[in-house]
Amino acid sequence: MKPWEANIRRVVPYVPGEQPKGSGIVKLNTNENPYPPAPGVRRTLKELSIEDLRKYPDPTAGALTGCLADYYQVRPDQVFVGVGSDDVLAMAFLAFFNSGKPIIFPDISYSFYKVWAELFGIPYETAPLDEEFLIRPEDYYRENGGVIFPNPNAPTGLLMSLEQVEDVISHNQDVIVIVDEAYIDFGGRSALELLERYENLLIVQTFSKARSMAGMRIGFAIGGRELIKLLQDVKYSFNSYTMNLPSLVLGTEAVRDEKYFRDTINRIVDTRERTKRRLQGLGFSFPDSMSNFIFAAHEKASASELFEALKKEGIYVRYFRQPRLENYLRITIGTDEEMEKLFAFLESYLGNMA
Repeated sequence: MKPWEANIRRVVPYVPGEQPKGSGIVKLNTNENPYPPAPGVRRTLKELSIEDLRKYPDPTAGALTGCLADYYQVRPDQVFVGVGSDDVLAMAFLAFFNSGKPIIFPDISYSFYKVWAELFGIPYETAPLDEEFLIRPEDYYRENGGVIFPNPNAPTGLLMSLEQVEDVISHNQDVIVIVDEAYIDFGGRSALELLERYENLLIVQTFSKARSMAGMRIGFAIGGRELIKLLQDVKYSFNSYTMNLPSLVLGTEAVRDEKYFRDTINRIVDTRERTKRRLQGLGFSFPDSMSNFIFAAHEKASASELFEALKKEGIYVRYFRQPRLENYLRITIGTDEEMEKLFAFLESYLGNMA
């Protein structure tokens, strides 16, 4: 080892889903929304002036935070925005998880939690999901330095009731509890209504899923004024201009179109429920997902082999090579046409196994 190598921080990075190129690809591996953003986003994009790009964007992101505050019926100083929910969560780890005690998150969950903990030198413990992949609130009753969990969880798609979420928060009022609600719009009840009762609660959401804007990288947190102020302090100590101008302008426009937002969610949910029935008919089993994906295992077909076979046909799903997950595929809900292509392949592939 060279002398300078001794002081380099080495971590195992997060591995994102593949981003395949080419025509005819059915991309069901990264939980993107299959439908375009709201019509107002397209219109506003055309109206953006190239001249505006020579100036710095508003470091306070005032228009976007104000629009989100109005939509979620909170004060603007209760909203924090960042470059996707990953940016928001990373800043929250830096700001709030510094006690020296281990933070807790589920053992099967968003794998970036472990990456951030190791990157920032935060001790952590994982709470195992039960045999049905459910989060057990009682596993979070012990002493800790903070708690974070997604609801619905990923990659399982399982939703905790609001009562269960509050159970975890109520047993951890001496630390910050972060509820990662990336998929909450597809079938859950947000913890936002608990904010008035718990000053230690931070809720994080994203524009990447329900709002069809993964390419713009917009995420946000809502919490008490004190928590948001502390997040802002970390941001201004790191990068004053975290949000670019197009993201601020187009993100604001996306929030304004409530009807399109709801219509798109309903289309995805309808397709998800039809997909569940079709998968069951083909011999798949899965947790009852309340997200925009399904975590499915087949009674006879190997997940790894099925993953590779699908990929050869230009159909991309997500496969996790880790204990307890090695026989599952995570399948994003696409358009009805994309799902029909998936089913046509599955029917042929599984039929040849009979």
